[in-house]
Amino acid sequence: MLRDGEYVAWFRTPQGSGTGRVRLKDGELFGSDSILSYAGSYAVDGNRFTVKLRTWRHTAGHGSLLGGDEAELALEGVSHGQVAMCSGCFDGSSEIVIEVTLIRVQAEESQKPFAHRPEDFHPERLPKGGVR
Repeated sequence: MLRDGEYVAWFRTPQGSGTGRVRLKDGELFGSDSILSYAGSYAVDGNRFTVKLRTWRHTAGHGSLLGGDEAELALEGVSHGQVAMCSGCFDGSSEIVIEVTLIRVQAEESQKPFAHRPEDFHPERLPKGGVR
């Protein structure tokens, strides 16, 4: 099942491939890559899901892998644990022009801070410098 959270997105089109970050929350999706931002909605049915989103340019740079900066995409896919894969088309085209793999970002385990105690410091153990 596709769960709410942050994902790394790897996408591939006939023009090339790229990566971005996406956040899913309560049926809404938003994210960006180096030149485009995206926002939209998603619906989940078991391990299958659908996405509708639009893109727009936020930074000047190389050309978009979608062929244009502003596009509307319709994607369908399946989720397996921490990885989800989907594919679809943009701007009403019936051809599959984009494939996306989403990999869920795992929160790092927090570690207890190391307690430094004065009695643990032993300056006599430091290397002796040469005399000048």
